[in-house]
Amino acid sequence: MSGLAITGLNLAHFRSHRSMRLALDGRPVVLVGGNGAGKTNILEAVSLLSPGRGLRRALSDEIARRPEALGWKVAADLRGLGGAHEVATWAEAGQARQVRIDGKPATQATLGRVVRMVWLVPAMDRLWLEAAEGRRRFLDRLTLSFAPDHAEAALAYENAMRERNRLLRDSVNDPHWYDVLEARMAATAAVVMANRAQAVARLLAAQQGAQTAFPRADLAIVGPEGEDVVAADLAAALAEGRRRDLVAGRTLVGPHRADLAAIYAAKGVAAGQCSTGEQKALLIALILANARALRAELGAAPVLLLDEVAAHLDAARRAALYDEICALEAQALMTGTERELFGSLGARCQTFAVADATGGSQVTEITA
Repeated sequence: MSGLAITGLNLAHFRSHRSMRLALDGRPVVLVGGNGAGKTNILEAVSLLSPGRGLRRALSDEIARRPEALGWKVAADLRGLGGAHEVATWAEAGQARQVRIDGKPATQATLGRVVRMVWLVPAMDRLWLEAAEGRRRFLDRLTLSFAPDHAEAALAYENAMRERNRLLRDSVNDPHWYDVLEARMAATAAVVMANRAQAVARLLAAQQGAQTAFPRADLAIVGPEGEDVVAADLAAALAEGRRRDLVAGRTLVGPHRADLAAIYAAKGVAAGQCSTGEQKALLIALILANARALRAELGAAPVLLLDEVAAHLDAARRAALYDEICALEAQALMTGTERELFGSLGARCQTFAVADATGGSQVTEITA
């Protein structure tokens, strides 16, 4: 079976794109143009066809094209899970984002049951060097590709923790309030932690024996002091830590404190101590492992969004990346400033030129 794919994409008043239509055939897609032309805006639009706030984590009002600020819309025809689907998401000015699937109102979470996506953007290049929050977000995005219910469980946990933190900041001592919230936190945390653990296990399995030019990463979910995170009896741990948490004014134990640790397996070196090129290669290896695992599970590879992925790869690694994408039968939307970066793809891709023009970004297919 071929991978999941966008077969038609329409944008209206989305960032730099006043109006845009693309007809796609499921092959990898290359978007070429100068900096600021609007290439990444297209990837962001596609990312909003999956649960969450997209690859830039932008608020709805930040997405609308300026100066009109009339709201925005993304509509797509998908070769998705269970067959063909029509999906649209939009927001009117000052209003919440809406979703419609096959003509019917839907939740953002439902998008994950129609199509799966994984992305890699330049901001992730410092993933192994930044604070743990970025790695948790990266882990949760990979986890969401396997478990569409993960976002709902994570949000429920965050909401309960936010209420508990409010009690802590207000120095509330009534144990009954804490008991209710901590039971809710423990129940949702168990789902979050189980989903994350299963995702890591699938990524590790997908790397074993894979013929790839990218290094294998050994992964582990650890706590803030480096210990393994265990889901057992979180409610009891929260109750025992109330006095400490009252002093801190926040919750100090739980999955919101977890971190993703990675080791360059062949060298036995922590990802944070690897060279910049090695860190990028490890990230690409995980994205490819994610795609392989989903293809094995669903029979179809996810849609890959790879922003400026070729910029820091040598020619051999670029060719290897494209070969793996094609072998997976994955539709990868890739951006770059030079067409030559994608030369080894040849006729295996569709190529579009994106240019900054009066009245908004313009997109033209390159057929020669």
